[in-house]
Order: sequence, then C-alpha cells, then structure tokens
Amino acid sequence: MRLRDELPVDHRLARVYRYGAGLCGVILLVFGCLGFADQLTPFDTDGTRISGMSTNGVLSLISVVVGLALVGGALVGGNFASTLNMTVGALFLLSGFLHLFILDRPANVLDFGMSNVMFSFAMGLLIACFGMYGRVSSKLPHDNPYWRRRHPREAAREALDARRRASRAALTPGQDPAPTPVLLRSQD
Repeated sequence: MRLRDELPVDHRLARVYRYGAGLCGVILLVFGCLGFADQLTPFDTDGTRISGMSTNGVLSLISVVVGLALVGGALVGGNFASTLNMTVGALFLLSGFLHLFILDRPANVLDFGMSNVMFSFAMGLLIACFGMYGRVSSKLPHDNPYWRRRHPREAAREALDARRRASRAALTPGQDPAPTPVLLRSQD
C-alpha cells in the first residue's frame, strides 16, 4: 500500500493538509525570523526570550528550515502535505519529550525552557492532527478513499450499484430509477 496512491490530489481533504501546513509553517517562520532579527548567537543559553519562549540562533535556524519545509509542503499539497505534517508533528512531539528530560542540563544547546516544551507539544499535536485529518478515524464517510481502501468489498459493491443506477438513468431519461438498496456492514 503506497500512501500517495490512497488519496487523489484534488480531493477536498487536500485543502486541510495545505492550510494546516501553511499556517504552522508561517508561525514557525515568524518565530525564527524574530530570532534572527534579534541577532542571537548560535549556541547562546543565557535565556533570550522571543514571544515568551527562550531561543538562540540555532533554534531560530531550525524554526525557519522547518517552517519553509511546511510552507513548501503546503505549496505541493495532497498526500505529500499530509505525510509531511504527520512526520513533522511526530518530530515536534519527540523534541518536546527529549527537551523535557534535558531542561537545566548542559545538553540543552537549543536553550529550551518549559514554555518551549509546551509549545513543542502543542505545535506537534496541531501539525499531526492536520496531517491525520480524514485519514485516521473510526467513522470515515464512504466517499473517503481511506474508507474504500479499508473496505474493498463494500466499496466495490457501492460502485457497482452506482454504475447500475447511472445506466438505468441513461436508458430512461424521463424517469428517476428506483434506488438500489445497499447492504453495509456495521463498523462497530
């Protein structure tokens, strides 16, 4: 199963992936650019604060690079944006856990504080949710490509019924054909 084959590029969910990646990318770009505007030194850990979070030059550089990657993902859109959002979201969550353990230690070269850890968790969850939207759920609609992939028999049956209705409608243009009942399994 290849992720890029699962969802057509022009599917309505692609907008969610694009807007999510773009919004989060712009937030990270602003944070990183504010750090560069303050002319921070690369590995300074003296507690310089921007937008309520401690930062240094390397953290600003990482923020700009990740922000540009997310904005690039928003421009590409589709499955790429979704996969990128899930990956970056997971990396933000891992970063939050890692920096939670190295707070107030010499290994904290990015000058993370507790506000940075909380931001990393919140931003990671937000980005990951944008990436997983419409892909991970127990109650996906039947027109969703992920539902079709997980339930191939029901999807094939529904597609066959739709083709039969369309052919009946084409044969009798003045009449509405009776709907064909569709048997669906419960997804409980």
